[in-house]
Amino acid sequence: MMSNVHIIYTGGTIGMVDSPQGLVPGADLAGWLAGLLPPDRPAAPGLEALGSTTLTALEPLIDSSNATPESWQAIVDEVRAHASGHPDEPIVVLHGTDTMAYTSAALSYALAGLGAPVVITGSQLPLGAEGSDAEANVLGALRAAVSGRVNGVALFFGGLLLAGGRATKSSSWDLMGFASPVAPPLSRAASDSGPWEWTADVGGAGSSVPSITRAAPRPYARHDVVVIDMVPGITGARAAALLDPLPEAVILRAFGVGNVPSDEPGLVEAIARAIRAGTAVIIASQCHQAEVILGHYATGDAIARAGAVGAADMTLEAAYAKAQFLLAQGLTGTALAEAMGHPIAGELSPRR
Repeated sequence: MMSNVHIIYTGGTIGMVDSPQGLVPGADLAGWLAGLLPPDRPAAPGLEALGSTTLTALEPLIDSSNATPESWQAIVDEVRAHASGHPDEPIVVLHGTDTMAYTSAALSYALAGLGAPVVITGSQLPLGAEGSDAEANVLGALRAAVSGRVNGVALFFGGLLLAGGRATKSSSWDLMGFASPVAPPLSRAASDSGPWEWTADVGGAGSSVPSITRAAPRPYARHDVVVIDMVPGITGARAAALLDPLPEAVILRAFGVGNVPSDEPGLVEAIARAIRAGTAVIIASQCHQAEVILGHYATGDAIARAGAVGAADMTLEAAYAKAQFLLAQGLTGTALAEAMGHPIAGELSPRR
């Protein structure tokens, strides 16, 4: 059975051209895609099921460093608008690499239960550059989209197909620029034309918060979520200053399995004071591979007793986008903190 694919172009390196101010969006993406996928093309391996493609370019096209939660919502709106008339048609999103992992996580929450697969990709080099990875990544994303084996949102890049809420950008130059530090890839391409190695679990969905993953969640808006890194020597006064004025939520990137310098005078109290005032404090790890277990060490137990919650094994991107999503649904304070521990779209491992 043939599958048509809708492509949403948001900007990013893949379609950039030189300007006096540096690289800016401006390539003829529609023309490039027409050359990449001519109507009389022979079926490429893995693309035998690909029918026609349609293209929508969001305005304005942006460098993904300028993306905001409102940018995520613009993609969500376009996906849902297209899906309303073509409910089973796969969708490919072309996006800049800098914040692609944030967007893929954000889409995975907002589009949970959509029914049609959504695959996001981009490139490290513009489509017209020598040695560009644009063609391989777009063809790979299309192959994943029409495979019939992807549910929910996924990210394809550098031969790896990753769950949307599990990806992180690992390199600014390597053509394998994204990784999934905790969860295995959904699939791995041995070559552009060879067979793919699929894992047993290619779904990534499954929520224990059904009221949040309803068919039409409230739209993303810009909420005040701050990310703070713990470093050796940070003072309680500095921590307090970073929390003044109080944000709606804090992603505090701690050491190891969720440890902070608890002996530093005033530091734990600054965190506790924020929690008492209604700010959700979520503890993530600075390690690429970690599961936050507050209380495993005394230095983590102090903030657990203050009311902070752990981000389990979520990436920073997944945790940040999830906090934004939950705030958009009206959750705040302890309700938000508690909901962070429940999976929405496979972004964290089930509790053991």
